[in-house]
Amino acid sequence: MTREQSQNWKHAVVTGGGGFVGSHLCTALLASGTEVTCVDDFSTGRPENVSPLLGHPGFTLIRANVAESLTVERPPDLVLHFASPASPADYLRLPLHTLETGSLGTRNALRLAHRAGARFLLASTSEVYGDPQQNPQDERYWGNVNPVGPRSVYDEAKRFGEAFTTAHAEAEGTDTGIVRLFNTYGPRMRGHDGRAVPTFIRQALAGEPLTVTGDGRQTRSLCYVDDTVRGILAAAAHGMRGPVNIGNPTELTMLELAHLVIELTGASSQIRFIDRPTDDPVVRCPDITLAGDKLGWQPRIGAEEGLRRTIDWFRATEEHTKHHADHQADHQAEQQADQQADQH
Repeated sequence: MTREQSQNWKHAVVTGGGGFVGSHLCTALLASGTEVTCVDDFSTGRPENVSPLLGHPGFTLIRANVAESLTVERPPDLVLHFASPASPADYLRLPLHTLETGSLGTRNALRLAHRAGARFLLASTSEVYGDPQQNPQDERYWGNVNPVGPRSVYDEAKRFGEAFTTAHAEAEGTDTGIVRLFNTYGPRMRGHDGRAVPTFIRQALAGEPLTVTGDGRQTRSLCYVDDTVRGILAAAAHGMRGPVNIGNPTELTMLELAHLVIELTGASSQIRFIDRPTDDPVVRCPDITLAGDKLGWQPRIGAEEGLRRTIDWFRATEEHTKHHADHQADHQAEQQADQQADQH
């Protein structure tokens, strides 16, 4: 296996930098000495994901919808296009926004990179493979996608983004790359975003039943966010067009995942089976041979360790939120008491 690729960038623009993966990218780039401009409209990302970065001298935050415009003060040498609703709860709620971000947003990000002579990297997804008839999925597989189903707004936005990126490289000579991200999880996920890991952890910590769709035998391959970020930056540094799969090839059934979360949280939760969503893939597993051979990349963090870290983060966040709420309630009670004292 080759050595993992790396490069020192001067200035990176990260669209969707307030999101789950995007915010981790911003953090990693800043830690490597790269100045970062984060662009996000916070339609699905969260300001608190990047609030710790606001005091960093190399960090700039621009609140904007990349489908409408994308302007930065100084040229970047790297553009990472990660803007997009990514969870079913989000893209089903924001179907047109998802399609516009994948089309117009990709166009604007490509134009920015082309004008600056920058490296451009598109965040695509394993969802371009649809409900695959090949397992594991390698980059040569064209997929099995329903273009008019409820998930199509996300699947087709990403497939179009790949086509646009490829055409821009061919027609304009833009330095482009495509990464297909498989199921990524870790700190900063939203408990109600509809994805299995945060949903199961939230339910387990609350002592609620874990809702497993269908019979729970459908599989996913879970890649911890730190590993995903390393793979993304390795693909950016290599210069390959791709697409290249970035994910963990260890498959888990959803029922296995639910039981593992119950075990790691120490919860007494039961399993409750609910209907599976339309067009929900039966299997999902990346072939990462290309990433290993070309980028020198492979995941390092197994599911149990990654889930422990994620559970610890959810616990800490829950305690912080409860402490903040209690503090606010105490403050309000003090104000009311003062007002009543004044009245008397």
